[in-house]
Amino acid sequence: MTKHLGTALALCLATSLSTPLLAQEADPAPMTARDLVTMPRLGAPAVSPDGKYAVYSVTVTDEETLARKSELYLRNLTDLDSAPVKLDLGESAFGVTFGADGLLYFLSDRPDEGTTDSEGTTEVWRAVLEANGNVTGPMQVTNISTPVEGFTLSPKADAIALWAPVSRDCEAFGCGTDGTAHLPGPGNGRLYDANDGFVRHWDEWETPGTYSRIFVFGLEDGRAVGDGEPLDGPADVDGALTGDAPTKPFGGAEEIAWAPDGSAVYFTARLADAREPLSTNLDIYRAALDGGPPENLTADNQATDTTPAASPDGRYLAWLAMERPTYEADRLRIMLRDLKTGAVQELTQDFDRSFGSLAWTPDSKWIVATAQDVLDTPAFRIDPKSGKVEKLDLMAGNEAHIGNVVPLAGDRLLFTRDSIGAPAELFLSAEWQQAKPLTQVASSKVGAMAATVTTRFSFAGANGDTVWGQITKLEDFDGAMPAILYIHGGPQGSFNDAWSTRWNPRVLASQGYAVISVDFHGSTGYGEAFTDAINRDWGGKPLEDLQKGLAAALALDPQIDGDRACAMGASYGGYMVNWIAGNWPDRFDCLVNHNGLFDNRAFYFSTEEKWFPRWDFGGSYAESAATYEKWNPVNHIDAWKTPMLVVLGEKDFRVPYTQGLGAFTVLQEKDIPAQLLVFPTENHWVLGAKNSLQWHDTVFAWLERWLKSDDEQTSEGEGEGEGE
Repeated sequence: MTKHLGTALALCLATSLSTPLLAQEADPAPMTARDLVTMPRLGAPAVSPDGKYAVYSVTVTDEETLARKSELYLRNLTDLDSAPVKLDLGESAFGVTFGADGLLYFLSDRPDEGTTDSEGTTEVWRAVLEANGNVTGPMQVTNISTPVEGFTLSPKADAIALWAPVSRDCEAFGCGTDGTAHLPGPGNGRLYDANDGFVRHWDEWETPGTYSRIFVFGLEDGRAVGDGEPLDGPADVDGALTGDAPTKPFGGAEEIAWAPDGSAVYFTARLADAREPLSTNLDIYRAALDGGPPENLTADNQATDTTPAASPDGRYLAWLAMERPTYEADRLRIMLRDLKTGAVQELTQDFDRSFGSLAWTPDSKWIVATAQDVLDTPAFRIDPKSGKVEKLDLMAGNEAHIGNVVPLAGDRLLFTRDSIGAPAELFLSAEWQQAKPLTQVASSKVGAMAATVTTRFSFAGANGDTVWGQITKLEDFDGAMPAILYIHGGPQGSFNDAWSTRWNPRVLASQGYAVISVDFHGSTGYGEAFTDAINRDWGGKPLEDLQKGLAAALALDPQIDGDRACAMGASYGGYMVNWIAGNWPDRFDCLVNHNGLFDNRAFYFSTEEKWFPRWDFGGSYAESAATYEKWNPVNHIDAWKTPMLVVLGEKDFRVPYTQGLGAFTVLQEKDIPAQLLVFPTENHWVLGAKNSLQWHDTVFAWLERWLKSDDEQTSEGEGEGEGE
């Protein structure tokens, strides 16, 4: 671990596209919660086979009703002066991709062709696009009457892989998907066996015997034919797979890769058995399209293997792999399998960062991958022959957060880039050089708002190690600003230089606060040892880093009023808020605890992914009770005195809502000012537009109540627009 480098400053000004702002006022208004909730959101691009065009989605939210819809745009990648063209595909269209035939394939829940029904199930459709945006079609590809969750096309567009929840004993895709196949009756109770794996996961109860499964259909004249071939094999055959593929709850097309000749499919799967809630073991399977059981290519590794990517020349299979079983935040390395010889090597063993994505260049010469690095997420170019890793400089200033990287022919890279200052836009790099912007999805809207500035700083944290943080505040603001200590979740995570639609530093800073985030020990982007340092030390080094980081920020910026301060966080950040309430009780005027752990013992027995507490606390509760109790917030409630807002989601199975109720009970019993905000339909996150607006309004009101004077609140209220 590196020692203290001295306080480092780097102004990270929000980078927006260099376009003139229309009707910009002398004093632009600060960003509001409604601005955040209704900000257009750019989706990942799909690129035509010749690399000339990209189609991307933009999610737009109605300013008044907060209803959301998705719009599609076509962008010429060879004429950077051209404007994007809006596409009209008739009704809903999402999950777009180009086929080798040049047609655009997509999901839609429109009524089936030739019917008079007003509603339909989610099926695959396709359309012919012209450069001017004209559309021929759309034409229906699948007609299964079973909702399709996702799809990928074969390299020759002569086959299609579909996935959805399907009963394991079904041999056809459209069988047993109504969720009742394994209910014993006569009531609607679900009967679980201890050997069947998860009972519930993330925000859904499992349906016994039903899993996410992939089926491959042939395509004839653009239509899916047959019942589909299950890639997990027949249920009654030796070697058949029983589990989720893609994995749940977040797996998708990135976990599926076709062999370049279309003869096989590589995919990521998680076995469903008694070990499932205890294991991080994901494996890469190869399924030939002959109806037999799949081959497990990574059986020797009991940790995570994911994101398979076959080189276009058919020589190699690359994927991301962890090394330590049951550790969900272990470093993801790039592995490489020679498909001719079967030899496997760890390609990036000397690179101390964790990769989050990977993709091959069309000539199979390079792998392009992204990884967190200090406060940025840049792209890297990796030589598959030598393993040499080269950090790419694709943006002027900070790289911030680069994602959705698509390598194109001619040494071009298409990608999205966002930062604390601005949401994602699409960029194109030529010859590995700094990129040019292709879109203005949200940049003009953000540019018309009062500017914020983000300052990076470092300080000597626990053990004298260098710890990094950021301060985000309004750029032109007179007077002192109350301090908000932003505490990230994970705990193996980071409040890096990236845009968030949920915990957004810019919208909070726009309310007149200085938002201070600290990447304490346990954070990602600083090497494996720094991330591992939080293990069995949840309330130790991280709290020390937060205490020293807040002091360093106050010393660095005299405009921040440290006498008016609030700490807030979600998940582990919410845990730390509860920990602060009992172990740093005199520092803050208020606290905000969103879905945070309150009682480690109760948490262990009620959370779904048991591998997480077992790794972080050194075993099960029975095996490591002393460690659980050493860092248990419930053991320090006698010291609680700080007003707290508690937020929870009833569908949160990661940190069950009873954890928040426990904290609120303490606040009530001790007569500490408190509020409880409960979202019946939200999980570990708040995703709904109306719920998000309510979350922000409630949090802002709580902060104003404890951090701002009556004069400040009155002044701000007079400046608000009607209808907000």
